[in-house]
Amino acid sequence: MRVVSLVPSLTEAVAVSLPGVLVGATDWCSRPADLDVTRVGGTKNPRLDRIACLAPDLVLANEEENRAPDLDALRAAGSTVLVTEVRDVPQAFRELWRVLTACGVKARPRWLDEAEEAWAAPPVPDRRMRAVVPIWRRPWMVLGRDTFAGDVLARLGVDHLYADHVDRYLRVPLDELRAARPDLVVLPDEPYRFTADDGPEAFPGLSCALVSGRHLTWYGPSLAEAPRILAGALRAPGATR
Repeated sequence: MRVVSLVPSLTEAVAVSLPGVLVGATDWCSRPADLDVTRVGGTKNPRLDRIACLAPDLVLANEEENRAPDLDALRAAGSTVLVTEVRDVPQAFRELWRVLTACGVKARPRWLDEAEEAWAAPPVPDRRMRAVVPIWRRPWMVLGRDTFAGDVLARLGVDHLYADHVDRYLRVPLDELRAARPDLVVLPDEPYRFTADDGPEAFPGLSCALVSGRHLTWYGPSLAEAPRILAGALRAPGATR
């Protein structure tokens, strides 16, 4: 089996579960750290010619991370493409098992069982918090409805303010985000790399939690430790001045 992955989460899941199966991955596929495969460009602009040269038996993709025209072109060139859809934690587990079985796994990997156990009873605060969750600045964009990251936060006791918006990701003026006076501003380090010096200063007087984007948005082996790591970051936010 020769597999090319266009999704960082799935790259990590396949690499740790089926060593040697992956032959190609995107430039953004950073886990495992010692991953040694052919790089095929970005998630939004993959090198289709390079993928074709790898002659994969299967290309792994995601309906949100990858563009439909690229996937159609891969199919037209003769590749079998498996497209995942992940909007919440239970769906992530179902899709991960579908991917791994398609790649030839014979038994459930231990990390997948550990991840399901971790999310069966995640740590939650004494009271639920209202939050805004920026994912980009210049312009400011936040989580909207029906997102995996939003479901992850909800299971940890954090309800984001735009969960019922018609859009899944939306632009919101900074003044509106500040005026909402949320209990918490959740700032992940991807897709935009928010840091202590880049993000919190935009929300004076509000509590800001810098969190790992991998644990908030990736669905793979990181799911096993995500509840504990995210809960710790969400419970110890810093107030900006």
